[in-house]
Amino acid sequence: MSSPLSVIALILGGLSFIILPIIFGPIAIILAVIGKKKGESLANVALTVGILGTVVGMIIGAVVGANMLS
Repeated sequence: MSSPLSVIALILGGLSFIILPIIFGPIAIILAVIGKKKGESLANVALTVGILGTVVGMIIGAVVGANMLS
């Protein structure tokens, strides 16, 4: 079974760990939920990566930003 939405969500979720988590993370989550509704096999993994990417990416951004200010 093909999982195009889940694959895109995985890629965006992975990117959200590093850059623009506030943008890429929610897009990954939305795509993963749509993929889950369509029965894609990687949707649960993509959803997890999207959520973790958003949260961890924001934490990393806050730590790096705080260190740049001090």
